[in-house]
Formats: sequence, structure tokens, C-alpha cells
Amino acid sequence: MSVKLIAVDMDGTFLNDNKEYNRARFAELYAQMKQQGIRFVVASGNQYYQLISFFPDIAHEISFVAENGGWVVSEGEDLFNGELTQQQFNTVIGHLLTLPHVYIIACGKHHGYTLRHYDDAFISMARAYYHRLELVDNFANLKDVFFKFALNLPDNLLDDTMSSLAGLFKGIMIPVTSGHGSIDLIIPGVHKANGLRILQEKWGIDNSEVLAFGDGGNDIEMLRQAKYGFAMANAPEKIKQIASYQTGHCNDQSVLDVIENVLKKEPPFNE
Repeated sequence: MSVKLIAVDMDGTFLNDNKEYNRARFAELYAQMKQQGIRFVVASGNQYYQLISFFPDIAHEISFVAENGGWVVSEGEDLFNGELTQQQFNTVIGHLLTLPHVYIIACGKHHGYTLRHYDDAFISMARAYYHRLELVDNFANLKDVFFKFALNLPDNLLDDTMSSLAGLFKGIMIPVTSGHGSIDLIIPGVHKANGLRILQEKWGIDNSEVLAFGDGGNDIEMLRQAKYGFAMANAPEKIKQIASYQTGHCNDQSVLDVIENVLKKEPPFNE
């Protein structure tokens, strides 16, 4: 079995700590991937509009599992949208607003929405990840398709908040970590692995033909589902333990190194 699909998380994986990647080297590898019939998929918790900005020349011909699987786009075509009901949205937002240390972004298909009164530092950070960000006075009467909430909070409150939210929102949303001081609330079953499954069904690709890279809690299902699940050296220990393989640090172009090995049919990709 050869690799037919390569899926990359972005922050802490494909991107280095400066939110950059070696574009010239990737362009060469991508040309070879196309020649060998290998699909390239960006699988990230980030907003679709932010993700396409990293691939201006090829966004129209690759696929995106954006918003942690909430929105799947292939070659510019919408394949899937998760969607909360209005009642579910109100239930979740009603509780989140009682948590004083939590900044909230409601992630919709057309925009991310956050509160105007939040401090400037948070809003500036949010704009880096949400190229379409609306500042609102409250979360009432927003007209959009909502599939995720992104939460920002102090690191020392992360574990306790994760535990309490998991219990409170059981059956509606599941909390996953997406980096330092951040939690994504995702719809149950609507994760990156589900997004990849949708694409795999479209293309007739088996899990044994999938290579995935990740470094965070929102990558767990994807790393387990893919035969070649690679955790980054900078990933937490629990992510390394569930992944079948490991590679180097995100600052060392390690994803590109592994892709090069795939193209050259080097171990473990020479079976």
C-alpha cells in the first residue's frame, strides 16, 4: 500500500513558531505529490479563510478540513458543514458567558464572532487566526452556521475547565485542547478524522493509505485513524503515545522531511 493522502495540522506542525513554512521547498514537493497522485489536505482548527491564505497558488486544487472538521472544502467545493441548532448554541454560550476568565469566539461559516469589550491584545491575537472576525456587543441574534467555539483562558485553568465543560455539554459539544491556553468546543463526531473520512470516501482512499501529522489534542482522532500517524517532537507526551510514529520539531521542516521520504518510498513507506 502506498500513501495516497497526506494531511497536515498547521500550528505547531506544518508551520514553525513564526507561523511560516519553506514555500519553495514545499512547492517542489507538492509538484511531485501531484505527479504521484497523492492528495494534500490541510486539517486544522483554524478558520478556512485563514488557511487558504497560506496556500494562495493552490488553494483551489487542494482540500481543507477547517474548524477541526466543522467545515470540509475540496477544490473550492463545500462537502460538509457541521451545524449547531439555535437551542444548542444558546445553551453553550449561556454557560460560557458565566466564566469570567474565558474569552469566546463563536465560529461560524461566514465569520468568527467575539465580543467588542474584550481587551485589545486578545482581539489582535484572534485576528491572526480569524481573517473574518466580527466584533459584536453580544452573541444574540447572530445569523450564521455555527460549528465550533474557540476559547482562550489562562493555562492554569485549562485542565479544570476542560473537565467541567466535558460534563456540562455532554452530547452537545466536546472540549479538545488546541494549543497553549486554548480549548475548542467541537460537535461530537465532527473532528478532523471525520473530515478526512469524508474526503477518503470521495476518493476511495483507505486508512492504510493515509499519512497524518499533528501535535495537539484536536489531532488525536486523525492520528489514530491514519495508518501513518506522526506526532511532532514538540507535541505533548500523551500525543506522542497515541501516534504510531514521531518526527522532529515543527521548527526543523520535519513534515517536509517525512513527505520527501514518502516520495522517495523510504521506510516505512516502502511496503
